[in-house]
Amino acid sequence: MHEIEIKDFENLDSRYRATLINSITGFKSLNLVGTQDEKGQENLAIFSQVVHLGASPPLIGMIIRPDVSPRHTLENIIAHKFYTLNHVNSHIFKQAHQTAARYDREISEFEVTGLTSQHIAGFDAPFVGEANIQIGLEFAEKMDIQINNTSLIIGHIRLLRLRENYIKKDGFVDLEQAGTITCAGLDSYHSTKKIARLSYAKPYKPLDYIE
Repeated sequence: MHEIEIKDFENLDSRYRATLINSITGFKSLNLVGTQDEKGQENLAIFSQVVHLGASPPLIGMIIRPDVSPRHTLENIIAHKFYTLNHVNSHIFKQAHQTAARYDREISEFEVTGLTSQHIAGFDAPFVGEANIQIGLEFAEKMDIQINNTSLIIGHIRLLRLRENYIKKDGFVDLEQAGTITCAGLDSYHSTKKIARLSYAKPYKPLDYIE
C-alpha cells in the first residue's frame, strides 16, 4: 500500500496537497448557501463543509475557510443573521459548481447561474427554487479555529421545506428519493445508492434491516 508521511507533505505541490487532503476524508454533504445583505443584495455559494451538530436544539455547523479573499457568505450571515442551505441535485450541480467563482459583491450568483431565488414569507433569506430539500437557519454562534484560521458557523434550524413523501414514518429523510447528490474533494460529484438501513445497535442483539 502506498504511504505518504507527514514529512512528505511539505514537498508536495500545494494544489496536489489540497486536492489530496480534501478528498481523503470521503464523501461530503453538498449544499448551496443562500444569503443576502442589509440592502437585499443576494449571494449564493456552494459548501461541502456542513455538519449536523445536534437535534435538540436543532443545530447545523458549517466551516468557512480562512479570510484570504472577500467572504460574502460569512459577512452576510453575521450581519443579516438568516441564511439557507439547499441540497444540490443532479439537475443543478453545474450551476452549483459555478457559484464557487469569485464574483464581485454586486453580482448575484442566482442571476449568473440561472438558479431561482425563492423567498418564503416569514423567512428573510433566499432559497434555491430548484432544490428539493431546503433548510432555513438563524445564525447562533461563530467559533474561530486558530490552528488554521477557519471559522465554525453554527445555525439554529428555523424552517424545513421538502416533499412530505421524502420523510419516512420514523422521521428518516430519504435523500436518494429527493435526488440529493454528494461530492468528493472540490470538483467530483456523485449520485448515491442506499445499501441498507440497520436497526439501533445494542449489545449482543442481532441487527435487523429497516424497510
